Parts: sequence; C-alpha cells; structure tokens
Amino acid sequence: MFHRLLTSLGFVALLSSPLVAADGVKITEQADKLRIEINGEHFTDYCFQGAPHVYFYPLIGPGAASMTRNWPMKEVEGEEKDHPHHRSLWYSHGLVNGVDFWSETPKAGKIVHDKFLEVKSGKDSGVIRSANKWIAPDGSVTMTDERTFRVFTRANHERLFDFEVTLKAGDRDVVLGDTKEGSMAIRVNESMRGVLAKEKGEKKAKVGKGRIALSSGVTSSGSGDEKAWGKRAAWCDYSGPVDGKTVGVAIFDHPSNPKHPTWWHVREYGLFAANPFGVHDFEKQPKGAGDITIPAGKSVTFKYRFYLHAGDEIAGKVADRYQDYVAGK
Repeated sequence: MFHRLLTSLGFVALLSSPLVAADGVKITEQADKLRIEINGEHFTDYCFQGAPHVYFYPLIGPGAASMTRNWPMKEVEGEEKDHPHHRSLWYSHGLVNGVDFWSETPKAGKIVHDKFLEVKSGKDSGVIRSANKWIAPDGSVTMTDERTFRVFTRANHERLFDFEVTLKAGDRDVVLGDTKEGSMAIRVNESMRGVLAKEKGEKKAKVGKGRIALSSGVTSSGSGDEKAWGKRAAWCDYSGPVDGKTVGVAIFDHPSNPKHPTWWHVREYGLFAANPFGVHDFEKQPKGAGDITIPAGKSVTFKYRFYLHAGDEIAGKVADRYQDYVAGK
C-alpha cells in the first residue's frame, strides 16, 4: 500500500534518481571549469579559465587522498610556494618557436581555451575534448592543440584516465624546442615528496618518504633524484604518504609517442613530468638535439595514461597496468 502511494505520487523516481546520477562518470559544466565525479565522488575539475594555461585541480586518488599540491590555486599552511606555474596537473612546454609557455611571467605565452568539441558523461567512462590556442606575448597564435581527457570508472577506488594531445602547426613550421621545462606534468602532494622543505635555521632540507620508480628498475627515495631525473623509461611512478597512507601516481608513455620511451623530468621536491624534448639538459647533447619540428599544416600527437593507486609501484602493480595500456585495455 505504502509503495503504491509513493509510486502514484512520483516519489520512487525522485528517490532513485540520485543513485542513477552517481553511477559512472558525471561531468558538469560550471562558469570556469568542468567538474568530474566518479560514482558520486568528486575526482577532479578541468579548469579552463582564470590562469595562463588550462589545468586539472584538485586530483583525488584512492581513499579520497589529495594527490597534488594545492598552491597556487589554494593557500594551505606548510606548502611550498615555489614554481607558481606548477598547477596540479597540466600540459605545456617551455620553448615553442622560441616562446616560453611553461612559466608564468610577463614574457611567457599563454595556453587559452578556445572551445569544447565534446563533453560526455557515461556509465563506464567520461570524455572531454577541447581545443586551445597557444598565444605568444605579442598576441600571435604560435600553434593550436586538441586535447582528449578520458576517465574510467574503476573498482577499489583506483583512478585511471587517458590524456591525448595533438599539437597543430598553422601556416608556418612549429619547433618544439629542446628544454627540460616541459611537458606532461603533475606536482604531487607536499607530503609525497622525497625531500621536504627546510625549516628556519636548518642548513639542509629533511628527507621525506616519497619514492620515484622507473620501468627500467631505477628507484629513488630520499637520496637525491639524480638516478631517475632525465632518464628514459616507458613509465614512471611517484608514491608517498598522504594522510598516513601510501598512495602513488604513475604516468605511462604510449609506445606510439615520438621518441618513446620518453625522458622524465622528475624531482624529489614534487615535480613529475614526461618530457621528450629536453635531450640537451638530460644527456648533455648539443643544443637543439631534442627539437621536434611540426611542418606547417601538420600535427603531432602524444598519448599518456595516468594511474592513481594505493601503495607504491609494487603494491599498485604498475608494471601490469602498463601492459594493459599497451594492449589497449
């Protein structure tokens, strides 16, 4: 009787609708960002206004762990305030036809949102396809890009998403220049770092509990990042404690990418980036050795997968997940 009464009043549909909405990936457009939820839980926002480049913030991992630094988007006591251009998770590069699109200075270029090509929620995945303009300080468009962000629903609070960017030249060649300042990047949570900030009066920074691991078997944990920085590998993982639990984030370099396996611009202070361009810095080769030229009217595509997991690279079975990526799973 009670169920029939609720049905006749339309209450059953109202009560069940939140469960339907929470199932899968939900993407909601707001004034300056897209909010992405997975099974009703906030995962990240795609921020496309209000900064010199587009970026994702926050980035929520297993067990609701905050995977990236808050600053400069949000003031949090105890966080370092270095490198204001390290905005959580982003793609940019420090030398494009001589223009710096990596840093945020008056002489730097900007990556400006142009339009959305597709925004789609779904039970198994959600997709954001967007177009952007790389605008030099003089107002000219150096190049354009199209980006595809595809996030998947996963069991056990794992978080998995693919990021693909196609860089397009206009009516002239585009040279993606040889510099370590780039390009597919994330700035991890301060507590995940391998080296912590210096306290007042201290001569040396404290050793943190962060761990860097490459697919080649190289690892670095509190002993300097020289073993991992500037080295080539198919994947790199950065793990460490957040709120008392160890979590990690891995970036996978797709085998189809130019110069695969890529070099890793990864630091114990928290920067973590895949950069196929910085050969001069990484391997002491002549300047320009890492250049990639996109002929006028042509394009080049880079594909990456991000895997957010519990534990370090061993507990998270990062090597196995990379093989899934290679196999197209």
